[in-house]
Amino acid sequence: MQWNLRLKAAERGIWKSTDMRRRLAEAGLEISAGKMSALWTGTPVSVRLDDLDVICAVLDCDPTALLIREPAKVAARRPSEAAAVNASSNASEAGPVIAPRFGRPRSEPPV
Repeated sequence: MQWNLRLKAAERGIWKSTDMRRRLAEAGLEISAGKMSALWTGTPVSVRLDDLDVICAVLDCDPTALLIREPAKVAARRPSEAAAVNASSNASEAGPVIAPRFGRPRSEPPV
């Protein structure tokens, strides 16, 4: 996903993160300077839905205007067919697959 906050803010005449932070506070969302900086300068790892709702209300937009899909990046993360074939052939050469056991280990005496 691409985070598009600065462009949407600029379309509304908000050019500085401090102005955006002030408008969010007026709408009931108090954001620390550090969190505002992270939202303003980069792509956040996470955004609370309640916060996103207020941001969208201040900017008069939908979440789809702030979060832009990047299908090419998703496709690039998928393993290719050649890699899948190589992985399966390497697995057969390496021997059987050993799966972990869950639960109480058998080698320890009961407590």
